[in-house]
Amino acid sequence: MKSIPLLMGLLYCSLAFAADPSAIPTPRGERLRDIVATHYPGGNVYIGGTTNWGKLARGSGVVLDREFGYVTPENDFKQSGVHPTPDRWNWERTDAWVARCAERGQVLRMHAPIGPQCSRWAMADDRTAGELSRNLTEYMTAICKRYDGKPRVKWLDVVNETVTTKGEWHGPRSGTSRWENPWTIIGFDINSELGVPLYIKMAFEIATRHAPNTELVLNQHGSMEQPMWDKIKATILYLRAAGLRVDGLGWQAHIDVGWENKSDNLRHLGQLIDWAHANDLTFHITENNVWLKDKEKDYDAQARTFGAIVKTLVEKSTTGVVTWNVWNISDGDSWSQMAAYKGCILYDDFSAKPAYYAIQKTLMEGGGK
Repeated sequence: MKSIPLLMGLLYCSLAFAADPSAIPTPRGERLRDIVATHYPGGNVYIGGTTNWGKLARGSGVVLDREFGYVTPENDFKQSGVHPTPDRWNWERTDAWVARCAERGQVLRMHAPIGPQCSRWAMADDRTAGELSRNLTEYMTAICKRYDGKPRVKWLDVVNETVTTKGEWHGPRSGTSRWENPWTIIGFDINSELGVPLYIKMAFEIATRHAPNTELVLNQHGSMEQPMWDKIKATILYLRAAGLRVDGLGWQAHIDVGWENKSDNLRHLGQLIDWAHANDLTFHITENNVWLKDKEKDYDAQARTFGAIVKTLVEKSTTGVVTWNVWNISDGDSWSQMAAYKGCILYDDFSAKPAYYAIQKTLMEGGGK
């Protein structure tokens, strides 16, 4: 438990940042968004950051605007916030995000997938297939109709975390507080050799119909587990064979330090990007953290992991669009359960870690006008 003086100090710092943006430290060198604009004018590289609306005034907003031309509003677009029950809608934050990004010239990815991060209503054990089908249809239709074609809205995560790392469909669990995916209750396509859950097809049918101006992404968690990615690839081909649009493949890269040195991870990442580009898909690293789980934090090793991943992306930008998004702006505003792992590119006080400078250097060296 933090001491009272420390808690008071953190409160003071957060208030100071909110009142005075100049209190946020500025890293040396060029800003990331300026490097991208200068060195990657073809538009094949996007470098982004994530925060939620409530964190903007505590310092994240200053860094987001200073460093990133691409924004992911953390969980603000998810069903759990926008449509928590069948009779309730909350559009205030999502509308504000769309207006904010348009005003600042930042592209926005709607992290609004059908998947495990759904409402507690949807996760209740007594939900029926009919109830879930109606809820899915209402939410995805409303998101698409409300924001498709809006200035700077570029991508939509349509489904998320559909497959386990073992290559099995991610399904429901008892209760409403565990990591689960209730949508498979709707059923499966028994005429498909894959047995694809019907909710995946339904979500892409709605997005294809009602979001013609938005690029549609299938987003997946995990690492480079081949059974998982084989099923994801097959699912994309299945959806396209059904006449549905899938524009991008996303990877949620919540990984441990040293990831690049293990199990041919970088080679497998390169092959995954190659597959995406060969199949006319943009490739997105949608949620990158590099966790430091040891008591002694090796920030230089963390920088090498971040740098290796961004380097791989930049090298692949010659064959198609690649995007990278750090999940949370600083260690201080990371998920509460992961804050001790210090997985972001800025320290608690928003000063630059070695990871920031590794990304800066990689972008500078990898680009070419």
